Amino acid sequence: MQEYQVSGRTVILGASACESARLLLNSKSQRHPNGLANNSNVVGRYLHDSTGADMGGIIPQLLDRKRYNEDGVGGMHVYTPWWLDNKKLDFPRGYHIEYGGGFGMPLYGFSWGIENLNGDYKIMGKQKEAGGYGASLKKDYRTLFGAHVGMAGRGEAVANINNYCEIDPKVVDKYGIPVLRFNTSHSEYEIKQAKHMKETFAEILHTMGAITTWGGDDNEKNNWGLHAPGNIIHEAGTVRMGNDPKTSPLNKWSQAMIAKTCSAWMAAPLFRRRIRISPGQSWPSP
Repeated sequence: MQEYQVSGRTVILGASACESARLLLNSKSQRHPNGLANNSNVVGRYLHDSTGADMGGIIPQLLDRKRYNEDGVGGMHVYTPWWLDNKKLDFPRGYHIEYGGGFGMPLYGFSWGIENLNGDYKIMGKQKEAGGYGASLKKDYRTLFGAHVGMAGRGEAVANINNYCEIDPKVVDKYGIPVLRFNTSHSEYEIKQAKHMKETFAEILHTMGAITTWGGDDNEKNNWGLHAPGNIIHEAGTVRMGNDPKTSPLNKWSQAMIAKTCSAWMAAPLFRRRIRISPGQSWPSP
């Protein structure tokens, strides 16, 4: 491996939440024994991800419906922003709902296994044997195609100092650079939020007259289907902004407290990950 040195008036670090923390933590020296910009010893901490839980089913009224071209449609272009007051709920942060369904090019594994549909639910009023072959199987695929609707809740987690990534003392990448190891878990806030998601999805599907085919069996035993941290890949908070150098590596301008010529951007400085407008636009709270 060959090393290079590059000089500049300002260094901007934008390597994503986890890799930004990894680079800073690996940048140790006599002046920065805990890693660059880590006098606060919180680089890598407050790691959090968007929450996620899902549910979906079949709408009988849409079975075997008329075909039309939906090529180019990315999702259903339907979106529900957070609509409630958290002060009246038992969890402090909200979520939005993304929807999926309609006609689209069938992919490998379409319908999550036809045998889990035509063998368990009536198709056009008929209960059939699971799976099948030939003309009967083709008919089921054509009938079910476009009749699905799915909902995905994506919410805001509460950043916690005890959720963190750190340098693994024993594992390195192929270049010999130490990698990260992770210690993360959900709190009761996120679990209660996922429960609310599931109850909301179930109510919507019931009102639509849908048959729930997946995501409806989750309960307190599996945290209401709440995805593990990192699954939604919206990681944030590892190099947080703040006003106190004892608790935050960066100031409110996203500059390192002890090295103003070094700035961190992207999701690493966000002490709150809030999705307000659309799944692709995330903004920190003021």
